[in-house]
Amino acid sequence: MKNLKLERPMAFIDLETTGNRYYADRIVEFSVLKIHPDDSEEYKSRRVDPEMPVSPGALGVHGITDAELAGEPLFRQLAKGICDFLEGCDLSGFNILGFDLPLLEHEFERVGIGFSRDNRQIVDSMAIFHMREPYDPDSPRNLGAAYQKYCNKELANAHSSDTDVRASVEILDNQLQVYEDLPHDAEGLCSVCLEPRKDFVDVAGRFAWYKGEVTFSFGKHKGRPVREIVDEYPDYLGWILSQDFSPEVMNIVKNALEGEFPERTL
Repeated sequence: MKNLKLERPMAFIDLETTGNRYYADRIVEFSVLKIHPDDSEEYKSRRVDPEMPVSPGALGVHGITDAELAGEPLFRQLAKGICDFLEGCDLSGFNILGFDLPLLEHEFERVGIGFSRDNRQIVDSMAIFHMREPYDPDSPRNLGAAYQKYCNKELANAHSSDTDVRASVEILDNQLQVYEDLPHDAEGLCSVCLEPRKDFVDVAGRFAWYKGEVTFSFGKHKGRPVREIVDEYPDYLGWILSQDFSPEVMNIVKNALEGEFPERTL
């Protein structure tokens, strides 16, 4: 990388999965490109038997079928090797904060492998893209659009984890050239990427902190404290419990109905 100053390895990660639920779906293909401070590289890529069907939506994105995954190793067979490969690395990827990393953490948790993001810098090139470029409802804000903008090339074979992980490296490196005020070190970039998420209560930002209260960030009660909705519209919280939300969201709602609310720790 020409523009990013590394003090330790940076592992770029991309996952193809059975669906878009980071808390419930599984990996069908992963690619990890580790770049060392001396610019040398190590690479791992593998398809995985997810032990569940690929959803129609995901199949339409990456085209990997259940039949193609039959006979591939299970994640539990690969988990320790992946964890060891990521040891001592900072992490990066396109939407790594919102999807790839949370899903990977859930995969490790299922098989009893201790993996932590603590003491790692995490750099998300999608976060930079979305922060720096105004929202336009007529323009996509996905990996292909970012690759076109920052690399001035069309992304061929998109939604192969190999293609996508290499694209994420190029995107980040070029972002540092386009936005000269961005930090050029992992710690500084991590701070920039985490800034929009600083008030998130859960990974997806369904709930957010506002004036010390957990508030809704979605739905018809957006912007209102959960504490108020418990009193006024408990049936709405019951409806949430009947839907397919993340375990974090479910726990917040269950506890709220029992009169328990999170307290922010700084």
